[in-house]
Amino acid sequence: MIAALATLAFLTTLWLLVVVGAAVLEASGAKIAAALKGVPAHQPSLRVASVRVRMRARSRVMRAEPHWRAAA
Repeated sequence: MIAALATLAFLTTLWLLVVVGAAVLEASGAKIAAALKGVPAHQPSLRVASVRVRMRARSRVMRAEPHWRAAA
C-alpha cells in the first residue's frame, strides 16, 4: 500500500512540474525561441500618429582644431 501511495505522490509531483513548466514556457517561450535564433524578441513598431516621439539631442559642441581646419 505504501508503494502505491508513493507512486501516486511521485506522479502528482511530476504532473505539477509539467504544468508549471508549461505555464513558464507559455509566458516566455517566444523570448527563448528568439534568443536561440539570435533575433530580438520584440521589434517595436513606430507609431508616429498615436505616440509622441521625443528625442533628446545632445548639445555637444565639437570645436575644430587648427590642423583640422587646414586640412579642410
